[in-house]
Amino acid sequence: MKNLNVKWIYLILLSIIWGSSFILIKKSLIGLTPYQIGALRTLFTGVILLAFGYKKLKTIHKSKWKWLLLSGLLGSFIPAFFFAIAETEIDSAVTSVLNSLVPLNTILLGVAVFKIASNKRQVLGVIIGFIGTSILILKGSELNPDQNYFYAGYIIASTLMYAANVNIIKRYLQDVKPLAIATGNYVFIIIPALIVLLLSDFFTVETFKDPAIPEALMYITILSVFGTALAKILFFRLVQMSTPVFASSVTYLMPIVALIWGLLDGEAFSVIQVLASLLILFGVYLANRKKA
Repeated sequence: MKNLNVKWIYLILLSIIWGSSFILIKKSLIGLTPYQIGALRTLFTGVILLAFGYKKLKTIHKSKWKWLLLSGLLGSFIPAFFFAIAETEIDSAVTSVLNSLVPLNTILLGVAVFKIASNKRQVLGVIIGFIGTSILILKGSELNPDQNYFYAGYIIASTLMYAANVNIIKRYLQDVKPLAIATGNYVFIIIPALIVLLLSDFFTVETFKDPAIPEALMYITILSVFGTALAKILFFRLVQMSTPVFASSVTYLMPIVALIWGLLDGEAFSVIQVLASLLILFGVYLANRKKA
């Protein structure tokens, strides 16, 4: 019973943190390019995790490092750039909605690739949640006809990578401490991120003369500390204490938080989107409800 309550606390906390990440990316784009955002986010997070989790690296068995490399690329490095690129054309709230494809992809990849069983109720819950996200996407397209929805491909690709990462953690890194997983991920990707930043013309006089840069860097710092470093540790712990489907259900709640931020920032929002959000919540409940 206690573990059940704790996992729901983790889920709600992660929903608030990650649901706020999309507006932080949007605000960062005012002064930075998508590649600079992805690189800085990775670097800042890597420094934080290595500072606090360096000693945990000694506890990782050598057989786990290949999975940590793959987990770092799929769960952190590539999506950090893809989401920033997508938000140059798509509203932050719509981006979070597209991210809700993760649970569906988690089930599909879990069954097809990782041989992790799912029951009919979970599948039905995810489908209902997916219907809710589809309504949100369609309504968003109507309200914002000037946005280029081809950029949604970056988010869809990221959801596939996130889904693979969740299953990798559950199947191959179950016995590794959450802080060790997060730190191990960034051991591999912090150097490539530095290379990308150097190639992005960030370290130029023109960049630091831009009055928007200090504020953009503030948003990136918040995103890195809370939305990436802290959230990853919480998420890995959630995966270990629950199931891949339950953990990935955080992406069902995130759009609600992101839509609220979007509304406050002047993004279009409708009653139909509220109803779609309630449908998403029902999908989460159904997918994770135990049999009587």
